Amino acid sequence: MIAIEETHRLPSPAPKPQSLAFDGTTLWMGSRETRRLYAIDPVSWTVREEADAPGTPWGMTVVGDELRVLTGEAPDDNRFIRRFVPGHGFKSNDRIGCPDDTGSQLSFDGDRLYVSQWYNKKILSLDDRGAVGTTIELPRGICGQVIVDGCFYVLTTDDEATDAYYITRVDARNGTPKIDDLASVGFPGRALAFDGARFWTNHREADQIVAFEIPR
Repeated sequence: MIAIEETHRLPSPAPKPQSLAFDGTTLWMGSRETRRLYAIDPVSWTVREEADAPGTPWGMTVVGDELRVLTGEAPDDNRFIRRFVPGHGFKSNDRIGCPDDTGSQLSFDGDRLYVSQWYNKKILSLDDRGAVGTTIELPRGICGQVIVDGCFYVLTTDDEATDAYYITRVDARNGTPKIDDLASVGFPGRALAFDGARFWTNHREADQIVAFEIPR
């Protein structure tokens, strides 16, 4: 299996980068340590905006001009999906509980949200009220996901304590999901985003954000 081709490895603007999303011009990052979101200019690598999150921002995705952020909130790290509006912050009255009170990563296909359950090895589609629709089962745990050209691209691993991480493509458009491992990552990555040309992930324990390319 080929390895990802890193194009950039850059210092995170905050320790323990955990979640990522790209909105067309800005790379959004959520830090596990500071519990804040950061809007990063990917060209100048400067922070345009920061915002406190109501919990740990485990995952996020772009929905139109907004973000949806999967947060783990005190006292028991309960998992919720919250609405974030750039320039305005989180909306306190828009909160959806995650199915089974678990979940780590989010993606959006233009119609529905999808939440991944790492240890259950599942991707679940959600409607506007959080009701579960389609369930996709994967062979490994899921620690990053993004939708590109109608397919899920997921960051997967069998053992989070190792460097054995993979980029896996899941095409679920014709009923039975077609699952293909595309590349090895070589470090314990967290989150996936796509900017139209490159993928992005976090090397969380190194406090770095990595851009890379793979065959699609």
